[in-house]
Formats: sequence, C-alpha cells, structure tokens
Amino acid sequence: MKTLIFIATTLITLNISAQPKQPVEYPKADIDYSGFTKLTIEAEEHRKTHMASLEDFMKWAKEKDVIVLDTRSKKMYDMKHVKGAVHLNFSDFTAGKLAKVIPSKTTKILIYCNNNLDKDEMYFARKMTPLALNIPTFINLYGYGYKNVYELDRLVPTIGSPLELAGKAVK
Repeated sequence: MKTLIFIATTLITLNISAQPKQPVEYPKADIDYSGFTKLTIEAEEHRKTHMASLEDFMKWAKEKDVIVLDTRSKKMYDMKHVKGAVHLNFSDFTAGKLAKVIPSKTTKILIYCNNNLDKDEMYFARKMTPLALNIPTFINLYGYGYKNVYELDRLVPTIGSPLELAGKAVK
C-alpha cells in the first residue's frame, strides 16, 4: 500500500512539473527615452543662461536660502566637498527626496561636480567631458521642476583653491 501511494504521488508530481509553464507577462518599464531626449533639449536651452562664473558661484553660495548641491557619492562627499554644500546622491533623486533637501522649486541651487575641481583625482575623479555629473544633474533638476539651477562653469584647482573645501580629508 505504501508503495502504491509513493508511486501515485511521484506520478502526480511528475505530471504537474511536466505541464508547460505559461509565460509571465510583465508590464513595460517606466522608461521614456524619447521624453528624456526632449527634456534634454529643453534643459540645454535653459542651461545656456544658467552658467555661474566662479565669482558669482562664490558670492551666491554665501547668500541666505541658496543651496550648494553635491550629487557625488556620499563617500566622496564625506571626504571632501565645497564647504556648505548639502548632499543628495544623484542616483537617489526622486521628487520626495529632492523636496526634503531643497525647500522650494524656486530656491537658487548651485551645482558642481568632479569636473569642476582640478588636481585631486582621489576625491574629484574626472569623468569624460560629455559624461560630467553636472549634465545629468542639471537635466534631472530641471525635469523635476527646479529651474533656478546654476552650474559652476570653471575648472578650479583644489590646491590653493578660492573655493573653501570641507570634509574628513581636508587638512
């Protein structure tokens, strides 16, 4: 009897596993490449009038209610960043997280990236020019509705820099 039950159970199991599986249909990913391309073109026009000279960047950074935003990795930000900058990793951009860091869509936001700071490959590793972090940062901020964004337009030395730096690696 036990043998019969074992054989029946085995045959049922084999029959079930031999049934062809129905393919699972997953919805399309929430990705809109052509929308991103259109947004990029629109942001590019806006960016032309939102480049900050070093002098303006430094002056504005001292003003009340202006945010200097560092979107590099938290590790690199903790080691060295422009003094007074707040951190939000670019890969963590969402409407909610941006709203926690930036009080209003009209707040003046100053951005910089690795390609703005020279002679410190350890903490400001240079990217290929077309892939500099400022570019997607600007486009994304613009896309989330932050239009008062200004990008530092200079390559500034980290040694003897007019920009004051802060972080664990700053002596």
